[in-house]
Amino acid sequence: MHVEPHDLEHDFPRMRQAITTLRESNPDFASLVARYEDLNKRIVELELSDMPIGDLAFEDLKKERLRLKDAVYAMLSSHGAS
Repeated sequence: MHVEPHDLEHDFPRMRQAITTLRESNPDFASLVARYEDLNKRIVELELSDMPIGDLAFEDLKKERLRLKDAVYAMLSSHGAS
């Protein structure tokens, strides 16, 4: 099965340096990114395996990942990253 990458550096290639800088200087941002990465890893593992999970529960995980990504982007934007 092909799994689309959803790591932040892939989704925001022009913001790689800003992600690194903000992650090192802002504990709230670092925590948000860690939560995103943990959830993304869990989703990828589920996509690649036959772990039992209902469709609705899986969709909820994906929606949460999107919410976290939106929050990451908002923080990056508010700190002048583009």
